[in-house]
Amino acid sequence: MKKRAHARGKSHSIRPIAKRPPPWCNYKPEEVEALVVKLGKDMIPPSMIGGILRDQYGIPLVKYITGKTVMEILKEHGLAPDIPEDLTNLLRKATRLRRHIETHKKDKSNKRSLQIIEAKIYRLSKYYKAIGRLPQDWSYKAVVLSTE
Repeated sequence: MKKRAHARGKSHSIRPIAKRPPPWCNYKPEEVEALVVKLGKDMIPPSMIGGILRDQYGIPLVKYITGKTVMEILKEHGLAPDIPEDLTNLLRKATRLRRHIETHKKDKSNKRSLQIIEAKIYRLSKYYKAIGRLPQDWSYKAVVLSTE
C-alpha cells in the first residue's frame, strides 16, 4: 500500500488571519481589560478567563482588542499566578496519582503514569527557570517509587 503524507486528515480549528477585532464585537479595550481583571480577582485561571470571555461575552480574542494577552493584563495588575498554569495542573495530577498509588500499591500502570508526569514536571520547571518564570531555587520534591 502506498503511504500518503496526510493519511490522518487535517481537521482542526484555525484562527482567522485578521489581527483586528471582528466587526460584531462592540467592546472597548478598557472594558475587556476590566473584565479580565474582575475574573482574575475571582481566582479564575487564565485559560478559563479566555473561555468565559468567549462564551459569555462574545469576545473572540483578548489580544485582538486590547493588544495584550490575558497573562500580560493579569501581570500588570499583580494577579498573575506564581506558578504557571500548565505546571500547576501537572502538579495536581501528580498528587492525585500519588494518593491513588498509596492505596493501590500494585497498580503498576499508574506508577508508570506518575513517572511520566513527574518527568514532564521536571522538564517544564527547567524551562520555566531558564526563561525566568520560576525562581531558580524552586524544586519539585518527588517520592521515589519502587517498581517491585
